[in-house]
Amino acid sequence: MKAVVYKGNGQIALEEHSVPAIVDERDAIVKVTLTTICSSDIHIKHGAVPRAVPGTILGHEFVGRVVETGNAVRKVKPGDRVAVNVETFCGECFFCKRGFLNNCTDAHGGWALGCRIDGGQAEYVRIPFADNGLTVIPDHVSDEQALFNGDILSTGYWAAKIGEIKPADTVAVIGAGPTGLCTMLCARLYTPAKIIAVDTDEYRLNLAKEKGLADITLVPGGEDDIEEKIRNVTDGRGADTVFEVAGGKDTFQTAWQIARPNAVVVIVAMYEEPQILPLPDMYGKNLIFKTGGVDGNYCQEIMDLTACSKLDSGFLITHRCGLDEIMEAYEVFENKKDHVIKYAVMP
Repeated sequence: MKAVVYKGNGQIALEEHSVPAIVDERDAIVKVTLTTICSSDIHIKHGAVPRAVPGTILGHEFVGRVVETGNAVRKVKPGDRVAVNVETFCGECFFCKRGFLNNCTDAHGGWALGCRIDGGQAEYVRIPFADNGLTVIPDHVSDEQALFNGDILSTGYWAAKIGEIKPADTVAVIGAGPTGLCTMLCARLYTPAKIIAVDTDEYRLNLAKEKGLADITLVPGGEDDIEEKIRNVTDGRGADTVFEVAGGKDTFQTAWQIARPNAVVVIVAMYEEPQILPLPDMYGKNLIFKTGGVDGNYCQEIMDLTACSKLDSGFLITHRCGLDEIMEAYEVFENKKDHVIKYAVMP
């Protein structure tokens, strides 16, 4: 089968690879029907994910059809259409039992797919702990509607949940890329009064406004003094909840600066460089910082909300191609050409 392999040293390649087989009775083999490229794949390519293993097939955001299951699998069966959770988790360890799936202590727990074990930018993939990591897709939900269920939509849903948004709050989201847009989409579920989107890409900001995800859009570095503008629309206070989803050079600093005193600042972004926490400068703001990788606990809730049209992330797909064209897609996606948001790649 064809598969995208991380070679190390900034290199990825589309190669021929053996079809995976069941190795544990809790495994399932899934035929991938739609996959995509994530910014985390770009971080792996650049060497910014130390745990990534060279020789691993990339891809952690995909849907498919179950073709085989191990003897211990009970919740899915061959023929089921499924969305795949970005995380693999045992469900039994200290962290799993408390909902901290990203910290599962199994050797393949947490974010393993497409990082430490073979992922879904391929024709077939082996899913460990299949009963935990697969969500059945209802017949009336398309592959494209379900594609982001297990990763960026899970990330946005998790971020919004821990952001402590209250009705009529002002929410600021720094970064209008795919995950930022998903965060706005999920923040809407909590009925904030205003969502303010901050990004340097006006096309993405316009998309956020067009889809009803943002009420106000701001571009840093130009005419907009971000901190001043946000104070002006919040009676001088600042945002009640800030989501930092950009991971840029200065975006962490912007996040705490635009937050009101006693606000929640959720760090969703994955940084390629260390960030500085300037405690003397923020003294007295009494901020609550929440950080970390997504805990993908809510895949079924997200699928249910998708099924009843409360969440629809299909608009994120701006480009489509076959797996044999994915290397060109990587070049377009990494360099943000042609107003790309997300690819739908069909093996």
